[in-house]
Amino acid sequence: MTGARQIRVLVASLLAGLLAGCSGGAAPSVGRTPSFAPPRPVGVQDPAQIPSAPAGPAPTCDVRHSSLRPEPGNSASGPTLAKIRERGRLVVGVDQNTYLFGYRDPATGQIVGFDIDVVREIAAAIFGNPNAIQFTAISSAQRIPTVQSGQVDLVADTMTITCERLQQVAFSTDYFDAGQRVLVLRDSTVTGIGDLGGKKVCAAAGSTSIRNIAAAASRPIPVSVADWTDCMVLLQQGQIAAISTDDTILLGMAAQDPNTKLVGERFTDEPYGLAVHKNANDLLRFVNGVLERMRSDGTWARIYATWLPGQVPAPPPAGYRD
Repeated sequence: MTGARQIRVLVASLLAGLLAGCSGGAAPSVGRTPSFAPPRPVGVQDPAQIPSAPAGPAPTCDVRHSSLRPEPGNSASGPTLAKIRERGRLVVGVDQNTYLFGYRDPATGQIVGFDIDVVREIAAAIFGNPNAIQFTAISSAQRIPTVQSGQVDLVADTMTITCERLQQVAFSTDYFDAGQRVLVLRDSTVTGIGDLGGKKVCAAAGSTSIRNIAAAASRPIPVSVADWTDCMVLLQQGQIAAISTDDTILLGMAAQDPNTKLVGERFTDEPYGLAVHKNANDLLRFVNGVLERMRSDGTWARIYATWLPGQVPAPPPAGYRD
C-alpha cells in the first residue's frame, strides 16, 4: 500500500468514525437525518416557570392615572436629581436586543431605538447633553431589581405599567401603547392565540407576556427565555410554534426575519412607562414634565416616525393621581 493510499484509507476511516459518533452508533444510511436536537440558547425554561401571584387579593389600581404631576415649570430640583447631576450622567437600564426600541446597531456598536431616543430627551433636559447617559444592558427579568437596588436611575425597556409592579417601583405616565399579539413562521396556519392550544409559545422571563400566555383560554405551553432574540432562535429552529408578546417587539422581529408574520388581533392592553425607584419622586415628576413637553412640541411624533412604520398616532395622554 502506497503512502498516498494509506492516507486516503485513514481519512475514510476517520470520517466513518465521526459519522458513527454523531448518530450514536453506526453511520446513518443514505436519506436518514441524524436524530439530534439543535442547541438551545442558555436559560430556556420549557415549560416556563410562571411566578405565582402574590398572596391575598390581586392589587387594583388605575394604571393610566398612577403617576405624579410635574412641578410648575418642571423644576429640576430634589435629592435624586442632585445626585444624578453630581455624578454627571444619567444611568439607564435598557434592552439591547429589541429591534426598533432598544438594540445595538451592528454598524456603529451603539444602542439605539425608540426608548433610547426618549431617555436622550431626559438627559438633554437635565444636562443640556443628550449623550450624558450610561446605558446598562438588562434583561426583562432584571428591570425591577436594578431599579430597586439603585443600580440604575430609571429603566426604559418596553415595560408595561401594572398594578403589581406599581407596588415595587414607580412609573412615569404612559408614553407608548402596545398590545400582545402572536408571531409565527410565514407558512404557519395559526391565526392567533386561540389556535395555539397545547403548542409551545415563547416569551421573555419576567415579562407580562409569559403570564398572559399561561393564562390564555386555549392553554398553550409557555416557554421562557432570557432575551427576546432567543425566542426568535427557537422559532427558526422549529422548537416552538410561536412567539407572543407586545406587537411593538414583534414588529421588530418580523422586520429582521421576513420568513415570519404577525397574526391575530391584540388580546391585551400594554401601556409603557419609564420605571424609577419608589422614593425618587423628584425624578419622576421631572421625567413626566419632559414627556409632557415631548407630546406637545412634536418630539414624540418625530421619534415615532424615525423608528416605527405606518401613520404616526397621537401620543398617549398623560394621567396623574395628584
